[in-house]
Amino acid sequence: MKNIYDLIIVGGGPGGIASAVEAYIFKIKKVLLIEKGENHSQTIRMYYKDAKRVDRVWKKQEVELIGNVDFFDGTKESTLDHFDSILNNELIDFQYNTEVDSVKKEDDVFRVITSKGEFFGKNVIVAIGKMGKPNKPPYTIPRTLRKIINHNPYECKGDEKILVVGGGDSAVEYACQLSTKNDITLSHLDPYFSYPNEINIEMINRYEKEKRLKVLHASKTIGIEDVDGKAKVLFEDGTSEIYDRVILAIGGTTPIGFMQKSNIEIDENQMPKYDENFQTNIPGLYIAGDIVFKNGGSISVAINHAYTIVKYISEKE
Repeated sequence: MKNIYDLIIVGGGPGGIASAVEAYIFKIKKVLLIEKGENHSQTIRMYYKDAKRVDRVWKKQEVELIGNVDFFDGTKESTLDHFDSILNNELIDFQYNTEVDSVKKEDDVFRVITSKGEFFGKNVIVAIGKMGKPNKPPYTIPRTLRKIINHNPYECKGDEKILVVGGGDSAVEYACQLSTKNDITLSHLDPYFSYPNEINIEMINRYEKEKRLKVLHASKTIGIEDVDGKAKVLFEDGTSEIYDRVILAIGGTTPIGFMQKSNIEIDENQMPKYDENFQTNIPGLYIAGDIVFKNGGSISVAINHAYTIVKYISEKE
């Protein structure tokens, strides 16, 4: 006989964690959280630098929390500790190191197809985020260079000549962090910084003025070639430079393949369609977190999505 959960949550980031907590509070009895990493909040662990600020207000978006999960300004470490504490609940099942391929609805039950078998549930919340699926550049990365072309700074060894590509908070923070032990150049598309928060803009401008790193403004990378095991980066203006390592901090992308496999309808902008309760075209299948937005969303917004969805599920059951 199938073990059928009342709710399966795909993704162990803020939206998934909040969904699990809200499910417990709303007395949804059988809950399973599936995460592809070895622990919850894998994106924060992998893509946030140590001691990175984690703000309740993101890009000046003041969000009033409406549910039962609190969140406050802090750091990478304090945020992980906070999520650890609120997930200390033996009534929730966890399935880590498990990649979800797709979600299929058969009659009134969802079949969640994963790398470790199939799980069955009456409702499913997809909260997989975008940072876990980094954007790919429009050019091909040579296979021989894949160890030195990264999406985060954790492979850096020190005393390297590194190009960081991107104009957002992560790119700025990586560049400044790495500049203490490396020769850093930051390349971004715009003539000035507009996407990072005010603190990061002040920091990168100060680091550039103090010559602690180099910034290539209005710069576009158009290709990377292998030259004796190093990355020769080609720029749109016809110049090129050789680097020991390249970090592509160019954001994340909506997992279109997953949504297509799961029969989730998407609009002309390749974004999922949903109603006021974040329910997709398939009754009982919901989406939460930055997967909902074209340009990402804050942790507070993901937490609110979780409350809205779980409250709706509890009321309709």
